[in-house]
Amino acid sequence: MGRPGLVGMAARTAVVAGTATAVSGGMRSRQANKANQAAEAQAWEAQQQQAAMDAAAAQAVANAQPAAPVAAPAAPASGGSDLMAELTQLATLHSQGILSDSEFAAAKAKLLA
Repeated sequence: MGRPGLVGMAARTAVVAGTATAVSGGMRSRQANKANQAAEAQAWEAQQQQAAMDAAAAQAVANAQPAAPVAAPAAPASGGSDLMAELTQLATLHSQGILSDSEFAAAKAKLLA
């Protein structure tokens, strides 16, 4: 047995290179699949957190809405300190976002009239 010829060495090199390419391609594919699964899991978790936050915000709005009609109608004030208390309460409701700008302006005009 002698040394392999030029064709034999080229064939051996081609087999080694092909095997290396196949192995690295498989590894790259496996790593890409793992990365996709991790990204999907993270996106699903973020979606669940967002849904929970949306539900909590909707619950907070639902809890705040019954308080707004009770606080918004103001009886005519007889004293100056009552008027200031009513205006302060309206300002608080407006700053909390319970009253819109137009509702706040209407309630304030009603109090000052």
